[in-house]
Amino acid sequence: MKKTFDLIVIGTGAAAAGVASRCRGAGWSVAIIDSRPYGGTCQLRGCDPKKVLVGATEALDWVHRMEGRGIRTSGAKIHWSELMRFKHTIIAPLPESNEKWFAQAGIEMFHGQAQLIGPTTIQIGDHVLESKYVHIATGAKPAGLEFPGDEHVITSTEFLELEELPSRVAFIGGGFISFEFAHVSARAGAQVTLLHRSARPLRGFDPDLVTMLVERTRKLGIDMQLEAEVCGIKRAGNNFSVETSTPSGTRSFAADLVVHGAGRVPDLDDLELENANVDYDRRGVKVSEFLQSVSNPAVYAAGDCAVTEGPPLTPVGAYEGGVVAANLLEGNDTRVAYPPIPSVVFTVPPLAAVGLQEATAREQGLRFETHYETTSAWYSSKRIGEEYSAYKVLVEEGSGQILGAHLLGSNAEELINLFTMAMRGSMNAKNIKDIIFAYPTYASDMGYMV
Repeated sequence: MKKTFDLIVIGTGAAAAGVASRCRGAGWSVAIIDSRPYGGTCQLRGCDPKKVLVGATEALDWVHRMEGRGIRTSGAKIHWSELMRFKHTIIAPLPESNEKWFAQAGIEMFHGQAQLIGPTTIQIGDHVLESKYVHIATGAKPAGLEFPGDEHVITSTEFLELEELPSRVAFIGGGFISFEFAHVSARAGAQVTLLHRSARPLRGFDPDLVTMLVERTRKLGIDMQLEAEVCGIKRAGNNFSVETSTPSGTRSFAADLVVHGAGRVPDLDDLELENANVDYDRRGVKVSEFLQSVSNPAVYAAGDCAVTEGPPLTPVGAYEGGVVAANLLEGNDTRVAYPPIPSVVFTVPPLAAVGLQEATAREQGLRFETHYETTSAWYSSKRIGEEYSAYKVLVEEGSGQILGAHLLGSNAEELINLFTMAMRGSMNAKNIKDIIFAYPTYASDMGYMV
């Protein structure tokens, strides 16, 4: 069966849904395709379900921190299967809700693997779809692991569906996924090992604050091994031996479950992009400043599957989708111009950042002051028993503009948004100090950080 549309969108996540909606709202005929349940990685298999689990660990950590400070825990603990059932009540209804939303908008939906068979022609099952434009927003998938026994490793998606948490869990990699799930697993009672191949994990964040987070991670009981590159996994019954190469030689770590947290890559393999003359490489679809394919002007791409300067974050995908929609509807007039973009590692406590790190600011020849202090003795931390908290803020000399803000501690994920707003609005340090904040709040600490 052959159908024709003004626009075909491949993917249903943050970089896809807004494009389909805006173009349909402008009167275009729009089709949308996904080989998985409608909603994308963040909503169904990433950020949102993860944050449900993190919420439980935050509550438990809060109770334990306040032990002897007016709270008696009475054996408070995480009940994994119950927590997963709760997560399911929130996440499971979303695909059906998303499809209802697309249907009400008049967007025609297709389920299955899209394959390009021409510049703007797509085969999906028995359907052949033609369009004026194609927007690719397929996101990312776990990077391939190339060592013996890699078939024994589960993905973050599978971790989020575990009905029971095994006693011993090993995480490969030192990024967001491994740190966040390691903190969840340890607080849920598992014996956790985190294996990272280099000496510095979480490279997108301030190294001093990362060092503090690593210390907290180890105090939690997580066996964190740096400069430990996984070179193989052996199975013995229901158990695994994870073999690593370290500066001191080969070491093995026992686990009942091994989780992939070693990076993600664009999910493009099954699209047959060559048939549509769409240039791409291991980083994703090659696009211009308008997010238009450099080789096929009828194709656009955004989010984790496109080669852009934006970090692989959901809000960035949504922003890039807005750029694509504007250029489709109005012609190529909107260029990608990223505002300050905050990012957060949802450990407990969370680690957050926006703007430049010290090393980058120096490389750019900027003159600035570094405001750096641990804040465990501050009232905001002492009242909740938070022993691991700090900030580092880079303030440009002369202008007082905030070049970068880096936070570790309770509510860092919210406070970083205030720094982002200040940077976006060109507020300088004096402007921030002059604000009368509600007190006592985390936000009221902001003036003392600049």
